[in-house]
Amino acid sequence: MKLTRRTETAEVVPETTEVVPETAEVVPETTEVVPETTEVTPETAEVGPETVEVEVVAPKDERIKELEVELAQIQQRERDSLLRAKAEIENMRRRSQIEVEKAYKFSLERLASELLPVIDNLERALEMSDKSNSDLASTIEGIELTLKSLLDAVRKFGLEVVSETNIPFNPDVHQAITMQESEEHEPNHVIIVMQKGYILNGRLIRPAMVTVSKAKI
Repeated sequence: MKLTRRTETAEVVPETTEVVPETAEVVPETTEVVPETTEVTPETAEVGPETVEVEVVAPKDERIKELEVELAQIQQRERDSLLRAKAEIENMRRRSQIEVEKAYKFSLERLASELLPVIDNLERALEMSDKSNSDLASTIEGIELTLKSLLDAVRKFGLEVVSETNIPFNPDVHQAITMQESEEHEPNHVIIVMQKGYILNGRLIRPAMVTVSKAKI
């Protein structure tokens, strides 16, 4: 048997480095402009509306303040009107009360004026009566009691008598009938009351008829 020697012949392949032209893929450097989207986080979510609220609500606040000022002015005017109305009502009440008081005070003026001649006649009767006559004593006493009762009654309603002498002449309550020289009285003083005067609740209803003194020439 013939042995055949196998000769290993390594196939020498020439090492050919494939020179691949280095063509770097030139990708045009396009900077992708990505819109900057801020991620809405809870914090930024709060900031956004808050900013809008400042811009939108501020005019509302301004309007609210204006309305509050207008409301305060209206309320002040209403209070002033109410106070004026109350003052007017109070004035009307006082005027009405004064009128009622005046009507009450002077309601007897006409009656008093009618009674004055009666009082005058009773006083004249007493002045002319003969008090020394015992037969007239009871009559005189009756006249005196009647006059006293009448004067007491009218005084309760504010009737005052003007009958003083030796006082300065007062044109508000006196009516001078004559003037008389007198050394005993100062000039321009009442020396004689010929007819009494009367005042009803501070209002003169009849002046006193008087004689006034004057300096002796």
